[in-house]
Amino acid sequence: MHIISIADLSVDDIYGILELAEDLKKKRKEGVVTDYLKNKSLAMIFEKSSTRTRVSFEVGMTDLGGHGVYLDPGMMQLGRGETLPDTAKILSGYVHGIMIRAKSHDTVIEIAKNATVPVVNGLTDHEHPCQALADLMTIRERKGYIEGLRFAWIGDGNNVCHSLILASAMTGMKMSVACPKGYEPDTNVVKKAQAMGGDIEVTNDPKAAAMDADVLYTDVWVSMGDEAEKDKRLKDLRDYQINMGLVKLAKKDCVVLHCLPAHRGQEITDDVMKCKNSAIFEQAENRLHVQKALLVKLIGNNARA
Repeated sequence: MHIISIADLSVDDIYGILELAEDLKKKRKEGVVTDYLKNKSLAMIFEKSSTRTRVSFEVGMTDLGGHGVYLDPGMMQLGRGETLPDTAKILSGYVHGIMIRAKSHDTVIEIAKNATVPVVNGLTDHEHPCQALADLMTIRERKGYIEGLRFAWIGDGNNVCHSLILASAMTGMKMSVACPKGYEPDTNVVKKAQAMGGDIEVTNDPKAAAMDADVLYTDVWVSMGDEAEKDKRLKDLRDYQINMGLVKLAKKDCVVLHCLPAHRGQEITDDVMKCKNSAIFEQAENRLHVQKALLVKLIGNNARA
């Protein structure tokens, strides 16, 4: 089984991962050994820079008794012209799973087509399923449930937004995506979510999206790969900031999320990052726990204690 999109999981899969992640989080804090992936190895290919993804996967494999192998394409034969299919086949003979953080979504698809071990999308230009799982876990921790919540995305309709649109449809959240014109999410993703029964609205009005929301979410205005458009993006997205004025439009106990890294004063203000509604650093920690649960599901030997 490969996890290229959050939609590669069933609803039961998602809730199973969240339950296991909560259990693993509790066990880690109690110092309980969870060597469910003893003698297992994960190849971790990084075409893009990373803090959370690299550390959470590498530490996660160690926590589970396994080993994460960091691979920089520039230091691999990929950098000298070896093909993706050959790389996938070779790694499949060494490791039990492959995680790749890629510039292009097509790269992950090509690896998955040729690998004989599970492949996990650690981020592409189209989706970020591991982040969406961490977001769902954080929402459930703060709210106690997911279905029926009002979720507001403010800003660029990017890769994280795509995964959350699908995740919202799968878990029964009502999602409003507020973007300036030209920054809307992929219409195919929205249509796919709606075909799943999702209640998805795309608007250009951030205040309307934030009104009575249970969750407010934003991401950087200039994602990796968009640096050449920086000045234009900062101008176009300047009215799509989560600040205390927007927080006050949402429900009093709304949860504020950001997948990080944050540019304080751009997409989110410093006071919102620090306010009681913010679960941003819990959200970052939860990347570790949901990814551990996902790895147990994908490459474990039904090893859940």
